[in-house]
Amino acid sequence: MDSKTAAVKMRGITKTFGTVVANDSVDLDINKGEILALLGENGSGKTTLMNMLSGIYYPDKGTITIDGREVSIGSPREAFGYGIGMIHQHFKLVDVLTAAENIVLGLKEEGRLDLGAAGKRIREICDAYGFDVDPKQKIYDMSVSQKQTVEIVKVLYRGADILILDEPTAVLTPQETEKLFAVLRNMRDDGKAIVIITHKLHEVEELSDRVAVLRRGKYIGDMMTRDTNAQEMTDMMVGRAVSLNISRPEVGETPVRMELRNLSVRSGDGLMKLQDVSFDIRAGEILGVAGISGSGQKELLEAIAGLQKIESGEICYIDENGKKTSLIGMDPFAISSLGVSLSFVPEDRLGMGLVGNMDLTDNMMLRSYRNNRSVFTDRKTPKALAQEVVDELEVVTPGLGTPVRRLSGGNVQKVLVGREIASSPKVLLTAYAVRGLDINSSYTIYNLLNQQKEKGVAVVYVGEDLDVLLELCDRILVLCAGRVSGIVDARTTGKNEIGLMMTKLGGGNS
Repeated sequence: MDSKTAAVKMRGITKTFGTVVANDSVDLDINKGEILALLGENGSGKTTLMNMLSGIYYPDKGTITIDGREVSIGSPREAFGYGIGMIHQHFKLVDVLTAAENIVLGLKEEGRLDLGAAGKRIREICDAYGFDVDPKQKIYDMSVSQKQTVEIVKVLYRGADILILDEPTAVLTPQETEKLFAVLRNMRDDGKAIVIITHKLHEVEELSDRVAVLRRGKYIGDMMTRDTNAQEMTDMMVGRAVSLNISRPEVGETPVRMELRNLSVRSGDGLMKLQDVSFDIRAGEILGVAGISGSGQKELLEAIAGLQKIESGEICYIDENGKKTSLIGMDPFAISSLGVSLSFVPEDRLGMGLVGNMDLTDNMMLRSYRNNRSVFTDRKTPKALAQEVVDELEVVTPGLGTPVRRLSGGNVQKVLVGREIASSPKVLLTAYAVRGLDINSSYTIYNLLNQQKEKGVAVVYVGEDLDVLLELCDRILVLCAGRVSGIVDARTTGKNEIGLMMTKLGGGNS
């Protein structure tokens, strides 16, 4: 091991929520001048452990030592006092304020707040580490990447020497990810201690100096990144050998199942979300949809599923006999009865897809009750379906009667995706099906999607991880600001080409 000075030593850290042990006597060192990747499956306790370091939770047992001094961290403000800053997946910024106003918000400064001096200090931080922030720019004018940069500058402005980043690249393009990595390396070289929580193992290999692995709340071990590989890390996380190959069954010429022509959609506030979008969806293929966050992916799927009003254009469903049916003007239930199924895993999984207070069986009934003509709702079929989803996707739940809101995010997601797949669709629209899922669960879902493809289902896969899109999909449609930037063959294109198409209009077609 390299000799490094520990910024933080966590010893015997235990945290329980009811009967669930989130962290079980965890020992972890976080070193100065090092990027540590914290790995583990969903529910392994990574975020809980870091939430204790950043003052959001308080440990039931154990000690935290910072720079050799044992401390008690009771709130995020106290964590800042010890030089600890956490950048969460969901940013905590005020949209109508500028970058500088957000950065100084809530700070107790002597005398009147001097935004000019704050702006100068912000520029010094940016110059030191290679950030690109305009202190006067409003948050609502910023890209996701710029907002994240403001969050990082905010914790540095408050004097953080220990930074924790939770899934920092979830919605960044490859080019933005490269920029972020360059900044993190500069911060490491300046002696900062950095922890990243991520599921993307290729990024762990590229960025981190050391990896530490948690499994079911227990600390399994750590190693220098240069001495390990993705396969070994995965096996440590899961506790057994896991295959890391996404299979891509070959497709021949397959019939077109849906045609979209010149589709335009406006949002409620009059903004054009999709403009003149045309493409085909084929049976027995996985069509990937790539684009930076907010490029129209959500509106596209909702328009096909009948949940979004269409300004102009045509959407046609073509059945096995070649009969065309226009979906324009049809309600979502009529569209769903044709076999068009939407599995949208939104950021708010419970807000859109499932009812949190209902148990697994009742959530399955939401999908199937309209097919039931009887006055008495048949609970047997949904119950069998719920059991099938639990078994097939390894959903961790005390039982089928558990309210969905009591499950972890990753398990909620499996229920949502499993329910749609179980409805035997002809067209399966999936958005963010593996968002935030650990590697093992993600591969289960990739296999399920491939099974659907082999059954002749037309699968549309909206995803954020370009490596996965390139490995799983047959063709990739790239959206940029609501327009089609190009459609490429996933077998012959590269990540950088798609990254450029996501930010510029005009690209390949196939």
